[in-house]
Amino acid sequence: MSSLFNGSAFDAVLDQYFSPFAEWLASIVFYPLPMFGTEAPIIVLWLIVAGTFFTLWLKFLNVRGMKHAVNLIRGKYTPAEAVGEVSHFQALATAVSSTVGLGNIAGVAVAITLGGPGAAFWMVVAGFFGMSTKMVECTLAVKYRHVHADGTTSGGPMYYLRDGLAEVGFARLGKFLAIAWALFMMIAALGTNAFQANQATQQLVDVADVAWLADNKWAIGVAMAALTALVILGGIKSIARVTGVLVPFMAVLYVTACLIVIFTNIGGVPAALGEIITGAFSPEGVAGGVVGSLVVGLQRATFSNSAGVGDAAVAHSAVKTNRPASEGFVASLEPFIDTIIVCSMTALTIVLTGTWQGSDVLEVSGVTLTSRAFETVSPWFPYVLALAVLLFAYSTILSNSYYGMKGFGFLLGDNPRAEVVYKAIFLCFTVIGAASTLAPVILFADSVFFLLALCNIIGLYFLAKVVRREFHSYWTKLKAGEFKIVKNDRRPHMYGSKNP
Repeated sequence: MSSLFNGSAFDAVLDQYFSPFAEWLASIVFYPLPMFGTEAPIIVLWLIVAGTFFTLWLKFLNVRGMKHAVNLIRGKYTPAEAVGEVSHFQALATAVSSTVGLGNIAGVAVAITLGGPGAAFWMVVAGFFGMSTKMVECTLAVKYRHVHADGTTSGGPMYYLRDGLAEVGFARLGKFLAIAWALFMMIAALGTNAFQANQATQQLVDVADVAWLADNKWAIGVAMAALTALVILGGIKSIARVTGVLVPFMAVLYVTACLIVIFTNIGGVPAALGEIITGAFSPEGVAGGVVGSLVVGLQRATFSNSAGVGDAAVAHSAVKTNRPASEGFVASLEPFIDTIIVCSMTALTIVLTGTWQGSDVLEVSGVTLTSRAFETVSPWFPYVLALAVLLFAYSTILSNSYYGMKGFGFLLGDNPRAEVVYKAIFLCFTVIGAASTLAPVILFADSVFFLLALCNIIGLYFLAKVVRREFHSYWTKLKAGEFKIVKNDRRPHMYGSKNP
C-alpha cells in the first residue's frame, strides 16, 4: 500500500511535468502592480476595491445590521417550515469552517513577518470591508437558488451569474461566467483538500513523533478520508450538523489558548497594540513602509476570509429562509469572526511574545511561529495548537467537498450521480494530499481559487442595483415592524431539527 502512495515519486513527476504550467498560471493570476516602492497583486486590489465599493453602496449596512444578524442566527424571524435545508447558524458554521483555518494561524504569522505588526491592522480593515462583499454574494445566492422537488437546494455564484445576469440582459456573459466559476470551484476544492490534508498530516507526524507514521503518511490520509466520507455522504445537512458543533468548539479552543498567552503577558498588551497601530502607518517598514504593510495585510486577509471569491455563497444558499437579504446579514458575520476576531487574536499573540522577530523567521513556516508563541506559556501548549490545526483542516475539507461537489454537479446539470463521482475523487485527493506535498497542484489550485473572484465580482457589479433593492426593501420592512417575531417552538433548531 505504501508503494501505491509513494509521495516522493509522485511529487517528482508533478514537479517535472506540471510545475511549469502551475507557475505560469500563478504569474498571471498574481501579477503584481508596482505601488510606491512595493508591489501588490492586481487580484488582491480587485477584491479590496469591491469590498470598499459595496460597503459604500449599501451605506455601511454591514455595521448597522450586526445586531439583526445575531437575532437571525437565534431564529428570531425564521419559522421552521421556511424553504431550505439548514438553519442560519448551520449555514454560517459551514461557511466559517471553510475560512477559519490555517490562514488564521499560519497566514497571520506570515503577514507579520513580511509586513511587520502593522499588517495586522490592515487585515482587520480588509475584514471590515469584506463583510459587505459577503452580504452581497450570499443574498444573491439565496435569491437565485434552485429548490428541487425533494426540498434540497442548489445555489451559489454559478446560479446568480447565469440567472441573475440573464435577468438584467447579459445572458451570454452570465452563462460563460457561471460555467467558468463552477469549473474553477471544482478544481480549487480538490487543491484545498489536498493542502489541508497535507498540513494536518504533517502536524500529526510532528507532534506524535512516531517513525511509522512519518514513513506511512498515506495511512493518516486513509483515516482522514474515512472520517470525511462519514460526513459528506450525507450531504449539506450532515456537513452542517458536524460543522455546527465543530466550529464553535475549535474557535473557542483556539481563542481561549490565545487569551491564555495574552493574559500571561498582560503587561505588554498596551505596547503590543501600540506596535500594531503605529506599524500600520510607519514610513519605515519591513516590506516597503506603510504601503508594504498595507499590501501584505490586505493580501493575507483576503486569502483568509475569501470575501468576493463566492465559495461561501454555496453553503449560505441552503439556508432556511423566505427572505434572501436575511442571509446576507448573517453572512456578514463571517469575515468579522474569521478576520477581525480570530486573526486579531493570533496577531496579538505573536506580537506580544516577540516570536516574529527571531533570526530565522523568514525560513520557518507560519504555523511554527505561532507554535513558538504558544510555547512561551508552556512546553505542552503547542499540542493545543496542533489539535486546533487538525480541527481547522478537517472542517475546511468538509465544507470544500460541498463547494466542489456543487460546482461539478452544476456542470453536469445538477446530476446526483455526478455529485457521488466527485465525492469519490475528492476523497482520493485527501489520501494523496496526505502522502505527497503536491506543491504544483496546490499552487495551481490557489491560482484557480482567485480566478473565482474574477468571475464572481464581475457578476456582483452587474447585479449591484438588484441587491441594493433587495436590502432596501428588507430593511424598510424590518424597521416598519412588518417581520413578526417567531415563537421559540416554531423556530428551526440551531443544529437543524425543529424545536420540540
